[in-house]
Amino acid sequence: MKIAAINDIKVAYSEAGDSESGVGPVVLIHGLAEGRDSWSGTQTDLSGLHTFAYDLRGHGATSAGEAAGTLEQLGQDLVGFLEQVTGPAVVVGFSLGGTIALWAAAERPDLVRRTVVLGTSSVVGRSAAQFYLNRIEMAADPTTREFRDAIRSDTAAALFAATDELDDVTEARLAAIGDGSGYVNASRAMAALSESPLTPRLTGITTHVDVVGADHDAFCPAKAARIIVDGLSDVTYREVPNAGHLMNVDNPSAVTQVLLETIAGSNRPVPGNGTTSQHTNTLEEKK
Repeated sequence: MKIAAINDIKVAYSEAGDSESGVGPVVLIHGLAEGRDSWSGTQTDLSGLHTFAYDLRGHGATSAGEAAGTLEQLGQDLVGFLEQVTGPAVVVGFSLGGTIALWAAAERPDLVRRTVVLGTSSVVGRSAAQFYLNRIEMAADPTTREFRDAIRSDTAAALFAATDELDDVTEARLAAIGDGSGYVNASRAMAALSESPLTPRLTGITTHVDVVGADHDAFCPAKAARIIVDGLSDVTYREVPNAGHLMNVDNPSAVTQVLLETIAGSNRPVPGNGTTSQHTNTLEEKK
């Protein structure tokens, strides 16, 4: 683990891979209730690339600082990481991390060379906003059985194939949540997308974006991906099969395959469960 002082926080990150790959740095951003360790298997599989995975504000080993509960602040943390640690990079974000990546791509195209977003939304409905508000209330004391059970339930709903990993994934997520400050901060930022969507800013993204969905994602279904795809001018849609929202748990080899193809242009098979990603440039069949 390495530490960088960025804005008002100490950011913990892991660096791996080949710095001479020719692709340049790749920054991996985790989702809500996760940490940089959720990318550890991916960083191993992408050893031919120079990757960086960092803990978001208040998650894992990164301090919370003066958390504002806004997407802009989380986006500025990413901008600071790119400015101080990696330089211009390919940015890969999962769920919350993808929303942050899109914000940064719109704000600083000089730093975000290409964006890959997995299981991501640019707007949330009223029911989703209420979900976040409910979780914020519970997270006032993340040690309670109520909160722990809620995270376990959320994790179960986000898994499709790897249900046997539910207990381990839940414990890893609770560890990343820690005292709950980062979880509350990020949940506030996501809830705010109900009244102030990121969608209008998508038209300002000038670099290429790869939007990646999962065929059994109940949290960010095809409708969410379609909104993002329709708002972008330079975009490709891809789909990971046999996976729920936590696609990197359900089908990690397919996720790795997608990242190799989008970032490095490699079509070599990835060892794993024998399942590779399915590709499409349209979401018409999902309607």
